[in-house]
Amino acid sequence: MKYIFNRIYIWLSNLQSKIAFYPSLFAIFGFLFAIFLIYTEDLGISTYLLKTAPILVVDNGNTALSILTACITGLISMMVFSFSMVMVMLNQAASNYSPRLLPGLISDKNHQIILGIYLSTIIYCIFISLSIQPDGNAYQVPGFSVLLGILFTVLSLSAFIYFIHNISQSIQIENILDRIFNQAETRLNVLLKNEEEETPTFPETKNWYEYHAERSGYLQNLSSDNIIKLCKKAETRLEILPIKGIFVPKGIPMFRSEKKLDDETAKKILSNFSLSRGELVTQNYVLAFKQITEVIAKAMSPGINDPGTALNALDYLTELFALRMKKRDKQYLLDKEGEEEKVVIKMRTVSFEELLYNIMAPIRAYCKHDIIIVQKLGRMFSYLKSQEVANEHYLKVLDQEALNLFADADANIDNKADQKTLHKIARQLSLKI
Repeated sequence: MKYIFNRIYIWLSNLQSKIAFYPSLFAIFGFLFAIFLIYTEDLGISTYLLKTAPILVVDNGNTALSILTACITGLISMMVFSFSMVMVMLNQAASNYSPRLLPGLISDKNHQIILGIYLSTIIYCIFISLSIQPDGNAYQVPGFSVLLGILFTVLSLSAFIYFIHNISQSIQIENILDRIFNQAETRLNVLLKNEEEETPTFPETKNWYEYHAERSGYLQNLSSDNIIKLCKKAETRLEILPIKGIFVPKGIPMFRSEKKLDDETAKKILSNFSLSRGELVTQNYVLAFKQITEVIAKAMSPGINDPGTALNALDYLTELFALRMKKRDKQYLLDKEGEEEKVVIKMRTVSFEELLYNIMAPIRAYCKHDIIIVQKLGRMFSYLKSQEVANEHYLKVLDQEALNLFADADANIDNKADQKTLHKIARQLSLKI
């Protein structure tokens, strides 16, 4: 039973990133609410309103049908326009910035909720119109339900105005970068908060028992509390082998256990791994670095040639690196329910050295010829070297990547004034090129 619950939880977590998730929920709500109102009309709520506040009630069947028909056709046109705007936004983001930004834009709850309001109102009006008898008398017309249909249509119009404003803001690169940064910052702060002041000890796991993935997908997240409880029950410790965010092919080792597990326990542990076909920054901060890097590379490509966007993206990248330098390369999950805290799970993470290299390599490839970008990167390295670090090794990594950058830039910049500026930046970082 717990296995089924975990699968449903993981399935719902992945489903929330789909553009149809909230519209589907709102559509179901609109249908159920229409059925509820039809049942309420049989209790005489419209008859009561017709006697107490007749100005609020439509007492003619043909008029009510005309109003609801106008609402339905207008809302359908508005919904089609809104969906078209979303598709245009996604296409522009993919072509001008990076296709990797699409999952984050699609999962924007504001757009999903607005489209859901349209859909639920349309479905509500359709089912209410089915209950109207055109030739019925005043007491047979569901006047209260029609009134609510009018109010829901007005709400949809208000949502449409907000949608136009919101989508015009969402497509601006500054807002896209800001959203990515805020999501990654939140995730990193959560990880930093969970880290202990002292590095826990964990034994060598080379000879532990390995258990393999039953299906493929991106490792998005895992239900750590459930896994810790299962480890406690089985009296074992685990090492999670894949790095969060990477693609896990079916059949590769997923985790190692200190003790041999029975098939049922192993299956329960594997059910707590969230594997999906997409990636989200909210669950994997490394993706934010990749997205910002791709924006920089795209902006500096010959087809786009937008150094201003690259400079803005570097500011966000600098802040994220400064935050990442406060985090250790190793991550552990502790059992805090006992009398003393005990390390139960060791997780592999992307090291700072690997992360910095993977980010700087494409930036060097696309920006090594531009002295302004190189100058900005020099300021980034200077700023990062002055920040708090979890490991002094991070400073050596920064120096090495700075040397790699300056070496590429020196080989590609021919102007003597630019070369002079380049050497000046290197001296400021106490580096020799």
